[in-house]
Amino acid sequence: MMCSWPKMSFTGEETETQWLINLLKVTQYHAENRNVSFGKYKFGPLFMRLCYELDLEESALELIKEQHLRGFFSDSTSFNILMDMLFIKGKYKSALEALIEMKNQDVTFSKDTYVLAFAICYKLNSPESFKICTTLGEEALIKGDVLSRRASCFAVALALKQNQVAKAMSFFSQIMKPESITCMNLNIIIHIHSNMLETLIEILKDAAEGNLSNFVKKQEFSEEVLAAVREKVKDIPNLRARFEEIYEKLHVSGRVTTLTLDAMLCHTPRDRTSHLVLLNKRTASRRTSQPLSQSLLAE
Repeated sequence: MMCSWPKMSFTGEETETQWLINLLKVTQYHAENRNVSFGKYKFGPLFMRLCYELDLEESALELIKEQHLRGFFSDSTSFNILMDMLFIKGKYKSALEALIEMKNQDVTFSKDTYVLAFAICYKLNSPESFKICTTLGEEALIKGDVLSRRASCFAVALALKQNQVAKAMSFFSQIMKPESITCMNLNIIIHIHSNMLETLIEILKDAAEGNLSNFVKKQEFSEEVLAAVREKVKDIPNLRARFEEIYEKLHVSGRVTTLTLDAMLCHTPRDRTSHLVLLNKRTASRRTSQPLSQSLLAE
């Protein structure tokens, strides 16, 4: 079946208003050609990458909500790209809007979606975002979706920030391989909140003496986390003395890092491969030339 494609022009000098006019042409094309089949090809992700290049994430958010565009963004990749670009701009409330819209449109969540969802909720750090995170986690279990370690780590961190220690422990228990540096530091915080100080000191002692799991390439602890341990044991002379001795060993052996727990959580693994790999091809906005933060889902 033959169809007429709308003519579109995107240039570096084009204004946002002109670009939005072209968007209306896309909208009109989609509305008039719903019966045209393009096989399995999805235009949504391509469109979202274009919005990313032009720094029009808020416009993309509005368009993804449009009723007459339902079906155009019917895949998780489109929503993931949108949430990712909102996340790296620090627009966490808008990112949550995109997540809620994705849920309302019954778009199937991917593993990347859960990472983004829990990261957004963690950044918002509110009772509401914690409830959303918990609900999504419970729904994932019911569906049989396996949460990635990164997603679970964000959920654990949010639960700890909300002083929901039991829930943090529950999320942590679901992590299949909790040997990462981030998991180790989260485990320390869990022990602090749970007042399991003797066990906590033993964990740090094993790390200082090199007795932890061989699956951890380098057992590092955040200075921020260790400061929290010091604060917790300061009024317990025996534990304080033991901690200071262990801390010195950790420091001398290079197992103390200045990275905060937040930086560990949001750090992008270098060996990460993702369908959003195109998002990390540049570090500055094409439209404003301002530097961009690292994409949460980029390689």
